[in-house]
Amino acid sequence: MNLFPERFFDSVDEVPFQSEYESGVRGIVFDIDNTLVPHGAPADDHAAALFGKLQDIGFRTCLISNNHEQRVRPFAERVGALFECDAGKPLKRGYLKAMELMRTSPEETLFIGDQILTDVWGANRAGIRSFLIRPVSRDTDPLQVKLKRILEIPVLFFFRRREQRKNP
Repeated sequence: MNLFPERFFDSVDEVPFQSEYESGVRGIVFDIDNTLVPHGAPADDHAAALFGKLQDIGFRTCLISNNHEQRVRPFAERVGALFECDAGKPLKRGYLKAMELMRTSPEETLFIGDQILTDVWGANRAGIRSFLIRPVSRDTDPLQVKLKRILEIPVLFFFRRREQRKNP
């Protein structure tokens, strides 16, 4: 069970999207809540500008969420992305459907999310590279997410320790 992301960033603004495109990534799958906006918030101007930039670079984008369509569709429409709702993360099916929608292979796809036990684990299971983002706002996390974040503490500890050994 691989729970480690490939990389960790404080926000989506730190991800080197241009170099990812140059290295062959053509599709980016995003989680929504606390990756792009606080939990439950609508797509904002910042999210729309980010997706516009990604599309200008040449990326195809898809949102996957365990939320229902009434949450995901308006967000996807606002940012101009494909979407898969009720994705069942960390099961592989939502990630595979996202790649099908974007017409990308696992090798050309990148996933970005804020949770290890759903987002990162699911992407890794689907063979997609995963980047972990510091949550936008932990204050908006529902109780079940707060509990999962407690379980993520040892994983983050060992991930950071590994990264320190790789980059002393």
